[in-house]
This record gives sequence, structure tokens and C-alpha cells, in this order.
Amino acid sequence: MTEVKQLDDKLLQTMTIKSLKRSYDMFLSNLTRPTPVDATSQAVKLSTKIEADFSHVKDLPASLPPAKKPRTTEAKAPKVEDDEEGDSAVGSVISDLEAKKLSTGSKTGTNNLQIVSYNGTTKNGLQLSTYQKFKKPEWHAPWKLDKVIAGHNGWVRCAHVEPANEWFVTGSADRTIKLWDLASGTLKLTLTGHIATVRGVHVSHRHNYLFSCGEDRKILCWDLEQNKVIRHYYGHLNGIYCIDQHPTLDLIFTGGRDSTCRVWDIRTKGEVHTLVGHKNTVACVNAQAVNPQVTTGAADSTIRLWDLAAGRCNAVLTNHKKSIRDMCLHPREFTFLSAAADNIKKWKYPEGKFMNNITGHKAILNTIAVNNDDVIVSGGDNGSVRFYDYKSGYCFQDLQTRVQPGSLESEAGIFASTFDKSGSRYISCEADKTIKIYKEDDEATPETHPIDPMWKPSKSNSF
Repeated sequence: MTEVKQLDDKLLQTMTIKSLKRSYDMFLSNLTRPTPVDATSQAVKLSTKIEADFSHVKDLPASLPPAKKPRTTEAKAPKVEDDEEGDSAVGSVISDLEAKKLSTGSKTGTNNLQIVSYNGTTKNGLQLSTYQKFKKPEWHAPWKLDKVIAGHNGWVRCAHVEPANEWFVTGSADRTIKLWDLASGTLKLTLTGHIATVRGVHVSHRHNYLFSCGEDRKILCWDLEQNKVIRHYYGHLNGIYCIDQHPTLDLIFTGGRDSTCRVWDIRTKGEVHTLVGHKNTVACVNAQAVNPQVTTGAADSTIRLWDLAAGRCNAVLTNHKKSIRDMCLHPREFTFLSAAADNIKKWKYPEGKFMNNITGHKAILNTIAVNNDDVIVSGGDNGSVRFYDYKSGYCFQDLQTRVQPGSLESEAGIFASTFDKSGSRYISCEADKTIKIYKEDDEATPETHPIDPMWKPSKSNSF
């Protein structure tokens, strides 16, 4: 029996060695040989890379026309040839002015006139060089305090109104999320799940969901039918300070102290993009349905406009000199506002063109909001609330918030604010652990609260 077992073991060992040899001959004999290059696949790879990287510069513009010869210094009036009726008279005036300028050697129109040409054509015109364009302020009714809601045990850091305009939600440093009735101000629900300050909340307009983020690096998706967390989104390396949802896609955007803005798929919980470029904390993010679909502001004093499809930055706006705390989109115009410690700036989409400044605050601005009636409201860390006309930048009201009894005067700071969906109520989140709701004064008229007739925009406010 022992001999049979030894023979079986020897036979098994021999078969194993033969199997290893066959495997070596089949797989390892070509290991050190170079992989053959397929010319067709290499050509496809190269053409794809060229198309992806250089398609936007493939067709170069036409060459520029040759430069014109410099004008001579002879005192000869230029000829103006126009076929339109009435241009001959204007051309003669321009010719006389230029002839006089060349003959006397003096500047024509030193007070307020200068000769200009438009679009390189032969037409000439007169322009008032000292003219400053600004719009007349529009009258708005003053606002007054309507309700003071207390219920949080910490600083109230964020707020958002649900799409039906029946209730709103707030997040606080007491790590809770509370839902309040907008009409009465009564507490409807308290949600617990964060283990640090809640810095951002957003009620979805596409689903019955509530999204929240905080300094605990958590992004939670709450089902408001069951009042419990159904999804977590992991990826941020530090505290998360802002959150927003795409208007038409199932995407949410978050920004935080890791200097990134991350794009999440709501359903799969996957990270679609990581928008990298800021050098400091991303404090605010706004999303819209048209390009640029994502706008971020950060503590590095820059605003970035992002291409969502490509996941890269289209423009960097560097006009601010201080860290940016908040931004808001205009509900009707294709513009947005940014708030920082230096001032409020108005920008125009899609290229991010700077329009004008709105000045007047003497504190660090933490929040800014605008409604459909072109009323801008900004809140500072010293409790100041200023109301502006959007088009002219005229400040028609300046309020100072009052802390609730038992709080310190230094707790009169405003951290976040928003308008309700109708734009008739303004909600502010404050450092004295309260939520204040303002509304327009129904009894005010242009006669009782007139616009200052001596108001003029400052140089920094001019367009």
C-alpha cells in the first residue's frame, strides 16, 4: 500500500512539472518580447487626441489686412464719401474741425468733444467723453421686521425656502436641521444626523429630497417622506461650506475647505467632476441651466466660471481684493452679484464681464440676496442690513439688527439670508441664534419715503 502511494505521488509530481513547463512555453516565452504596434490603432489614437485638444484652433482666422499708411501732417481736410442722405453736412463739420486742428496745432474740443470713428468705417461722429452713464434710482418700499424665530441652540448658518413657498429649512452650529412654517414661523420638524456645524441646506425642486452639508465632511440626502437619510456622498477632504443643485439635471455641487468644487450624481452617488483651480476655501457655488452652468467664489478673492461638460474653468474673475463670502444670481437677468469685504460687484454672463460696484457697507459682507423686484439685500458681520436698488446701486434703507434678550451685542452678526419664492419676505440667519423675517411696509409711499434728490453715484458705482 505504501509503495502504491509513493508511485502515485511521484506520478503526480511528474505531471505537475510537465503542466508547469507547458504553461511556461505558452505564456512566459513571449514575455520579454516587445508588443507589436498596430499602425491603424496608432493613427486612430493620434487623430482622436488632435481633435480633442486642437479642434477649437484648427481653422485659423483669415490674415489681417495690410496696415494703412500713416497720415501726413498736411493741413488738408479729409474727404468724406457717404451715400446716405444728410451725411454730407456732418462730414463737412468733421472736415472743418480736423482741418482747424491740423492748421492750429491745438486740441479740438478740449472741454467735452472728441472726434471718433465707428467700426473702422468712413462715418465719423461726436462723442461726449466726460459723460457718465448711470440709471435713475427706482423707488422701493422700505422693509420692516415682521417675525423673530428662536429655536436653535447655536449660530444659524444657512437657510433655503422650498419650491412651494410654504416652509423653509435652516441649519445651525447646534448640528441640527429645522423646518419652519413660513407663514406662522412655527417649528414643524427637527432632523439630526450631522456631527458638526451644518453649513449648507438645499430643498430639491425635482424630488422630495433635502440636501445638507457641514463641517463634518458629510453630504446627506434626506427623504422628506420618511424624514431619514437615504444617501451619503463621500469625497471631500475637509469641511463643506456650500451646496447647490442643478436646475435641470440630477446633479448637486458642493464646495469646501479642500479648495475644490465637486459635482455629484444624485442617483448613483458617484463623483462626476472635481473642479480644481481655487487656491483657498470655496465659500459659495451657484448653478444654472445655461453656460456657464457652475460659478464658484472662494477665499482666494477669485470667481471662476466652469464648463460643466468638460469639467474645466472658462474664466477667472480677479476684480475682488478680499475673500468672497457669497454670490447670488438675478432671477430675471443674465447677471449675478458677488459680496466680499471690499464691496459688492455686479457681473454679466456668459463671459463674466464686470459691470459696476455697489458700495456703502463698512463691514465684512457674509451674505447677499436679490428678488424679482430688483431689491438687493446685504448682511454684514456687525449686524448691518442694507437695501439697494439693483439697477442704480442706490441704498434706500439701512437697518441695524437687534440681538435677542440675553445675547451679547457682539452677536449681532448675519451669516446667511434668502428671499422667499415670491420675493416679499426676507429671511436672515443670525449669530444670536435667531431667524428674522422682514417684509415690505405696506403703508409707505413715494411721498412718505422719497428718494434722496441729491444722490449721485460715486465713481466706483458708475457703469
